[in-house]
This record gives sequence, structure tokens and C-alpha cells, in this order.
Amino acid sequence: MALQKERNLMAVIGDEDSVTGLLLAGIGHTDSKQQSNFLVVDAKTPLAKIEETFEGFTLRKDIAIILVNQHIAEMIRPMIDEYHQAFPTILEIPSKDHPYDPAKDSVLKRISKLFGDS
Repeated sequence: MALQKERNLMAVIGDEDSVTGLLLAGIGHTDSKQQSNFLVVDAKTPLAKIEETFEGFTLRKDIAIILVNQHIAEMIRPMIDEYHQAFPTILEIPSKDHPYDPAKDSVLKRISKLFGDS
């Protein structure tokens, strides 16, 4: 029960449209240390910033789910593939300009391995 009380936020790393929509849905949060639970990624966002934010979100004890646009997840695929913790869970989502490709989804790849599919 303590785990559920502790992990009560969703985080998002995505393009402007995806993050804006999720913020309008109410997932936005900034804590007392001015740390937010979202990152808007555009063409000018350095890869190091995306990696740093992803790593920071995985270490936070208040985040239960990290949503990442799939095309951005491809940019940090090695980090996502090396991440094996149950919490926070990482889910890849489509964006307006980049359709979802199940073949690239890290969760579906793990499920396929579990059931012995190639």
C-alpha cells in the first residue's frame, strides 16, 4: 500500500502536441524543488537533455508511469532497452505526426520474448 501512495504521478517525454494534451488532461506537476514531470521535445532539444530527463524520471519515487512518444523513444532506445524495473513503467505512445509501430515497442518486444516469439 505504501508503494501506491508514493507513486502517484505520470511523467511524459514527448512532442509539443502530446505533452500539451496530457497537461490539459491534468498530469502536470511541479514539486517544491521546481522539478516538473514533463519534457517537451522538439528539433532543438539535445539528446543529452532527453537522456538526462528519462534517467531522472526513472529514479523519482513519485512517478508510476513514464509516457514517451515512440519516435522519441527510438532516440534513447538503448536506455529504454536496458531499463528493467517494474516502476516506473515505461509506455510508448504515438504522436500526431508519427504513427505507432508495434514492432518497435519495447513492452511488446518483451512480451514476445516471454511467449517465445521471435
